[in-house]
Amino acid sequence: MTLTPSRLLTRLDADIAAERDPLRADCLRAERAAYLVRQGHAEEVKAELDALHLRHDRRPNAEMSAWLSLVESLVSFFSDMGPLATDKMRRAHALSQAAGLTQLQARCAAWLALMTYLRLDISTMARYLSQSLALALPENHAARSRASLVIALAYHTAERLDLALPWYTRSREHAVSEGDETTISAVMHNMAWIRSNNMRKAALTGERDRGEGEHALMAAESTWNFDQLVGATSLDTYVPLLHAQILSLQGQPAQALELYKKHLQRGLTQGLDRVQGSLIADMAWCRVQVGELELAREDAIAAEACLEPEGNFDDRAPGYSRLAQVFASLGDADAAKRNETSAALMWQGHAKIQSSILGALGAVPEIQESF
Repeated sequence: MTLTPSRLLTRLDADIAAERDPLRADCLRAERAAYLVRQGHAEEVKAELDALHLRHDRRPNAEMSAWLSLVESLVSFFSDMGPLATDKMRRAHALSQAAGLTQLQARCAAWLALMTYLRLDISTMARYLSQSLALALPENHAARSRASLVIALAYHTAERLDLALPWYTRSREHAVSEGDETTISAVMHNMAWIRSNNMRKAALTGERDRGEGEHALMAAESTWNFDQLVGATSLDTYVPLLHAQILSLQGQPAQALELYKKHLQRGLTQGLDRVQGSLIADMAWCRVQVGELELAREDAIAAEACLEPEGNFDDRAPGYSRLAQVFASLGDADAAKRNETSAALMWQGHAKIQSSILGALGAVPEIQESF
């Protein structure tokens, strides 16, 4: 397949070639590296970072230091989504703020909003969103596309697709204006993933499917095709695992199990370890359905051990619900009851988080005044 060249990358290459100020050229190289790491080209980015540090560490410049911290944050974020990514982005944010680089500060704030959203630190997420939207000029597409995506994800997580859709659209429009195919990919990935989560919640709790289930598989396949077209690899294990979850929910356990066997371990090294409990629990359910009962029991025990008390609700609630079904099928009534009780508590917590999201976003003037 012929890859579609990135308009953003082409523009940055041209700007670097035309720039006569060495410092400004290196800031553009760092911006280029930030794009490449989001595409999945980590080794090329690390080589660029080494070269930039070699040229600037002896005589630090605030803007260059902020860009370097931003890129290093993204390298960490797209490798394991660990706390180092947030620490580095906070440093980039502080440096840009101290130096009066408001447009770079707006970009950092948008990324920090995403990172705090993923930790379900909703009040901090809302604060960073407010700052990013207040500072970003209309042409700061990088900040506005990222902030809009976070707002869309939060509303979608709260099962308010009606409120999320305009922000998904806004995020995509800014990304198109920038020529940023990786953000377009992120919009598609995240929308598909949350559609799947909402579909799974409806199936596991007996709620009415709010119409997202029928679109989930189509969204996953569209995301895969788009990534193939633009050469994005940073999220290449997400789509097969998303596909596996949907197939499991659609009553196709054998096909789902094959995808889990092939992609799960790699996915756990690319940031999905935060939801490993629910993924392994679903794999155990698929094993039950195809008759691999002993392996199902082993996976169920492993999954229950992964469901940390302080973990994410999108891991714990569906994980415990699925494990209750697995242990019941295996004839372990005590384990089934234990997980059923935990699931009920986690779904209650899920509802509280959804309510807090709506309250926090409703209190951000920049969000409410945007339409």
